[in-house]
Amino acid sequence: MYADAELPAHVERALAGFLDRASAAILDTEPTVAAGIDALRGFVLNGGKRLRPTFAWWGWRGAGGDPAGPDAEGVLQAVASLELIQACALIHDDLIDSSDSRRGFPTVHIAGAKLHADQGWLGSPSTFGLATAVLVGDLALAWADDMFAEAPLPAGTLAAARPAWRAMRTEVLAGQYLDVRTQATGDASVEAALKIDKLKTAAYTVQRPLHLGAALAGASPELIATLLEFGGEVGVAFQLRDDLLGVFGDPSVTGKPAGDDLREGKRTLLVALGLQLAAEKGEQAAATVIADAIGDADLSDEGVETVRMALQQVGAVDAVERRIDELTTAALATLERAHLAEPAPAALTGLVAKATQRTY
Repeated sequence: MYADAELPAHVERALAGFLDRASAAILDTEPTVAAGIDALRGFVLNGGKRLRPTFAWWGWRGAGGDPAGPDAEGVLQAVASLELIQACALIHDDLIDSSDSRRGFPTVHIAGAKLHADQGWLGSPSTFGLATAVLVGDLALAWADDMFAEAPLPAGTLAAARPAWRAMRTEVLAGQYLDVRTQATGDASVEAALKIDKLKTAAYTVQRPLHLGAALAGASPELIATLLEFGGEVGVAFQLRDDLLGVFGDPSVTGKPAGDDLREGKRTLLVALGLQLAAEKGEQAAATVIADAIGDADLSDEGVETVRMALQQVGAVDAVERRIDELTTAALATLERAHLAEPAPAALTGLVAKATQRTY
């Protein structure tokens, strides 16, 4: 029987085992690709919140999945494969955003560029790093499909979960494109920020993992609909907390420099509300400070602090915190209506707190 409290360790085991199996043949054929595979392995196994597999597991348990039953190992592999989609998304996201660090380590494209430079190879180190990140991210996505498809489960069980799997892959990529497009168009509206939050984060982080897990347990359409509602509320709250941490977080805890969202030009809800409230209150100086910081790659730590003060001054931080509280309250009410099997309600209540009250 799987101990629910030990789920992260089980996910790690499943991932490590799959990565060993998936890489064996190509390493025998072409050992020079070991650097890329090692980069992926390190990225997947060295940290991460494991939120997506955890939400999926509790979707399965809440819909009646038995951790002592014959499907438990197969379900574990299926939900663990979500971490490989997460790896693909983050590796490519870091490249798109020109981020230097992730979880306190150099990002894949930065590490690839360093390898090129250290070896004295021909051409541009940065171009090599870019190519490495694209290919390693692609490999993560391909292996995610393999890991899910090869899960030792009845064909009908996997088929029931495949719509959630397909929707999740499409939605996260659509959300990422919408994020990039919004940065390019300069749309700093509240509506645009919320649309990205719902598509890029809520669907991919909480809704579809819950959907996938519940479908693996044979959940009814009505239960899946309720879980999707719950997941949408939690997922947006999760992203809003992420937005706050992107500006106010402690780099030693988050693993990323404070203010990177501003430097990268992210049109978050925090920024959108800052601009909206500044305009409504006639705080032109605060509006200028916020607007000028968006997309300023050379924004200093002092500049970040000035933006923090402006966001607090116009009430944007308090407004985001209120939205997080409102979404959390709504999510818990929706969860109560789901009437999930025990002990899923308590576990998911704890996950809501973890997702919305975190400091990293």
